Amino acid sequence: MKPLLFLANAFINTFGITQPSEAAAKRASQFIAFLIGMVLLIFLAVIGFGLYMIARR
Repeated sequence: MKPLLFLANAFINTFGITQPSEAAAKRASQFIAFLIGMVLLIFLAVIGFGLYMIARR
C-alpha cells in the first residue's frame, strides 16, 4: 500500500490540495488501486477480444 500512498501524496502535492488525514489518504490510495485495477481489467478485455477476433478469421 506504500506505493499507492506515495502516488496519492504526489497527486495531492502537485495540485496543492490540503493534506488529508491519515484515514483519507488511505481511502484515496484504495481508490487509486481500484482505478488502476479497472484500467488493467479493461485493457486485458480489449486485448482478449482483439485476439479472439484475429483467431476467428
